[in-house]
Amino acid sequence: MKTMKFKTNINCSNCVAKVTPFLDKKVGKESWNVDIESPDKILSVDTDDLTEEDIVKTVKRTGFEAEAI
Repeated sequence: MKTMKFKTNINCSNCVAKVTPFLDKKVGKESWNVDIESPDKILSVDTDDLTEEDIVKTVKRTGFEAEAI
């Protein structure tokens, strides 16, 4: 399993709540998290079969931005 990291603008618990159903469905409930305490609001995703583009598209669908780092 590989871990991908993304810089995002998901900056509060309400923002995390908005993306949760989308990321849970795409990635799985235990396979992602957002560090809202980090200045870059880092989204970490553990996956074997998704690409960075898949994650970026999923986050963008919720109205947020994500950039692979």
